[in-house]
Amino acid sequence: MDHSTLEAYCLKLPGAVHDYQADWKADRFQVGEKMFAMIGGHPTGKPILSLKCNPEYAEELRESYEGIMPGYYLNKTHWNSIYIDSDLPEELWEKLIIHSYTLVFQKLTKKVQKEISTAEGGNQNGN
Repeated sequence: MDHSTLEAYCLKLPGAVHDYQADWKADRFQVGEKMFAMIGGHPTGKPILSLKCNPEYAEELRESYEGIMPGYYLNKTHWNSIYIDSDLPEELWEKLIIHSYTLVFQKLTKKVQKEISTAEGGNQNGN
């Protein structure tokens, strides 16, 4: 997977915004001012994508895919980091980004969820 494709997946989601965190040397993607994805580097020098994940699903993914590990510099229970050069199926990348976005979106206040849905011109449930 490449950086620009991952960025496009993240930014197509309703209300998603991007910024660059110079301190972290990472691209951050947020919805409602809450981060759902981050593209940055790992100490190995390899780029990684970090995504929020349901804890049980996070463990299952780590056991199933060599390129998925506990979140680097993030809560290891709720975040996974994935080497961008991992050979995961393309549809899995998108599924994991949507899963992360949905977890974050559902934690936003109803007011913020409605504002995002209204701005996007429809009802948004994160799926």
